[in-house]
Amino acid sequence: MKKKWLYGVLIFLASFAFPVSAFAAEGEVTAPVLELGLNSLFVFVAAMLVFFMQAGFALLEAGTVRMKNAGHVAGKTVLTLGISVLAWWLIGFGFAFGDGNSFLGTTGFLFGGEGDIGSFSVFSEIGVPLNLMFLFQMAFAAVSLAIACGGMAERAKLSVYIIFGTIFIVLIYPIVAHWVWGGGWLGNLGMQDYAGSTVVHLTGATAALAATILLKPRLGKYNKDGKPNNIPGHNQVLTVLGVIILWIGWFGFNPGSALTPLGDGFFGYVLMTTNLAAAAGAVAALLISWAVMGKSDIPSMLNGVLAALVAITGSCAFVDAWAAVVIGAVAGILTFFTARWFERAGLDDPIYAFSVHGIAGVWGAVSTGLFATPELAETTGVGKAGLFYGGGFGQLGVQVLGVIGTFAFVLVLSFLILGIMKWTMGLRVTEEEETMGLDISEHGTYGYPEQMNLLNKTTSSGIPAE
Repeated sequence: MKKKWLYGVLIFLASFAFPVSAFAAEGEVTAPVLELGLNSLFVFVAAMLVFFMQAGFALLEAGTVRMKNAGHVAGKTVLTLGISVLAWWLIGFGFAFGDGNSFLGTTGFLFGGEGDIGSFSVFSEIGVPLNLMFLFQMAFAAVSLAIACGGMAERAKLSVYIIFGTIFIVLIYPIVAHWVWGGGWLGNLGMQDYAGSTVVHLTGATAALAATILLKPRLGKYNKDGKPNNIPGHNQVLTVLGVIILWIGWFGFNPGSALTPLGDGFFGYVLMTTNLAAAAGAVAALLISWAVMGKSDIPSMLNGVLAALVAITGSCAFVDAWAAVVIGAVAGILTFFTARWFERAGLDDPIYAFSVHGIAGVWGAVSTGLFATPELAETTGVGKAGLFYGGGFGQLGVQVLGVIGTFAFVLVLSFLILGIMKWTMGLRVTEEEETMGLDISEHGTYGYPEQMNLLNKTTSSGIPAE
């Protein structure tokens, strides 16, 4: 009864979304056309949810940084979308999914719409229009770029972000996507990465790691003895709202990767494992912060949610519900400890991009090699059962190889590109610009003009302003 009700709603919506193509020449709905319409509507909604995740990133990152940089960080999110759409259309989509070799695609550049279907044989039998796959995959690429830029927060030049962001979408991300999803060597080996723990999150986090290392810590982050100082974000309410939006957006990220609401409704199962993992990550991270710090730390809980979502992204279609809970809880605990360890080691990562998206992305890939069930591997048609389900070390080995290959490729290429940029144009703003904040130094206005002008007046006079 529930399935019939769902199909009825989808058919009703599809009739509005596709009023012409939903009818055959005789005026009657045909099964293939109806299926195409329903799949198209489903992927469109999923793409919009992933697209809307940028709003979550804007709130999360703006709330995590100081007030003097909030407008700059939030504005960069819109720039992320601008760069991603254009660079993906120009070259990125072709490198990622165009026909080519096991390393990268060599066709489909300057994407022209449905007429280019001959250049993308990987999409020839999925039952979704090519234009929608372009949009859906572009939204994934934009998420990866948003992660990559986390390592640049509060001290990188805007010009560096524009140049590196363009190269990232044109070259770095598409090649990794091709390896796993576009007919590349990792996909041919059977790597299981349903929605991108490795492709999207580890790729973006590794680029962020390179940027964080080359940019060096923010002013005042470390004392002379190397002990880190806490630089709290200016608005914890914004970060909470950002995480909630991202959590909802993940319902397009993971279940949307099923590409259809039809059949046995497999996207609903993916939705369930995704949600279970996120909840486990929230609770586990909060409890471990309470046990270690003596206080229940809200930022740790928020990072636990995101880390769990990152980890389950790759494994959501391959593991049982109980395993999803374990994967999410372990991810939440891992990100708590690794974030603290990286900070003490001298890595100033303002939004904890590498621990949340990198370490959790690694765990997500490895966990699939441990917990993938034979039934779900057969259902998806990708890879084999994991170690704990009698699959031996074969699938686990493929997962580890994918992690190592992705990390090494992205780290080396990102270091090379950013290193050249550092040598030729510089990556970091001046100390004076960093002190005054990137809102005013890069854009000429503050995100919070009244508060910042009052603060500056108070600081310069030494007495509270009236």
